[in-house]
Amino acid sequence: MKMTKNEFVQPLNPKVTSLAADGLIGFQKKVRDIPDLLRLTFGEPGFNVDGAIKDAVISSVANNNSHYSDAQGERDLRQAAVKYYASRYDLPFESEDNVIVTVGASEAINVIFMTLLNENEGLLIPEPAYTPYTASLDLAHGTKITINTRPTDFKLTPELVADAVEQANVPVKAILFNYPSNPTGVTYTRDELEALADVFKRYHLWVISDEIYAQLTYDQDHVSLSSLLPEQSILMTGLSKSHAMTGYRIGFIIADQAFIDEAQKVHQALTFALPKFIQDGATVALTTAADVADDMRDTYKRRRDWLVPHLEEFGFEVVNPEGAFYIFAKIPDDMGHDSEAFALDLAENGHVAMIPGSAFSEYTPEYVRISYAASDEDLQEAVRRMSAFFAAKRANVNA
Repeated sequence: MKMTKNEFVQPLNPKVTSLAADGLIGFQKKVRDIPDLLRLTFGEPGFNVDGAIKDAVISSVANNNSHYSDAQGERDLRQAAVKYYASRYDLPFESEDNVIVTVGASEAINVIFMTLLNENEGLLIPEPAYTPYTASLDLAHGTKITINTRPTDFKLTPELVADAVEQANVPVKAILFNYPSNPTGVTYTRDELEALADVFKRYHLWVISDEIYAQLTYDQDHVSLSSLLPEQSILMTGLSKSHAMTGYRIGFIIADQAFIDEAQKVHQALTFALPKFIQDGATVALTTAADVADDMRDTYKRRRDWLVPHLEEFGFEVVNPEGAFYIFAKIPDDMGHDSEAFALDLAENGHVAMIPGSAFSEYTPEYVRISYAASDEDLQEAVRRMSAFFAAKRANVNA
């Protein structure tokens, strides 16, 4: 007897079916069919990959490097990575055995969570925060403990950490610390990081340090937590932002070898290995093209300095970014307090898209994230469109 579709009742994994929809992706879907839409949404660098990197990939393909590569990452790439990051951020690691090459930072997040966390162990996440962290944490069966940084100008403080640990109703094992931050662009001085390191050490917290935007720090030198707490810090980084290699999907986990040896087991189960020709390009990125991020950083800083005053003129209350390429801003008071409604209105009637702050935290429902990774021309056009949008909205109110 043939079974009909409706008779098949085996359920899917409730851990997956209960995952909340990603707010970043969800909003993009809502506005994707709007014609002539300028998107100041995703963190997509507006630069092409350096020619030397592309040449290395092409040459590698031509030389038939299409076979399995080293599961932990090609040795040349891991050697280049540990040298590159150690020289820039004074890391204590010297061996390629301290590195795993991952499929971008996205896989790195999952590998780290699965390696560290037992079921119902707590992970501190300062908010607002990059939304996929939460889904990865749920899949690793950890427990999210949010820290609201809005009262402290979106900066984590030792007092906030101590309060969160003391008030938690589950064992707190780790903190996920992203700086420069997505979505706010804030970062930290050495003194601030040393104070945080003291409290992380006091509470014996693993520190998952997401420093993917480290090379896009504007007005000060970036200080890595791995240089301050090497025994308990796990550095997560990659080439998507620093080298505009988002599509290449090259990420790195850098940590003490004892952790790397265990995390490698998870990485092998999830991915096994990345294509060798991609890794050959990444090796050139960290050697021949090591300094390409400098020009990008200067461009982003110039765009920030140009865009922030225009947004303030429109009535936005801006969190001035010290790194990355995002502006996190409170929408003008006369535009209400619902950033999703505002962002939809702006997309539909102003043809400019930005991400509602509610996608990053329940604590920021009246904020939006604006990416200035777009080209100068697109940013200028976006400002013209916003000017017309606000003028029309305010004229209707005053009519």
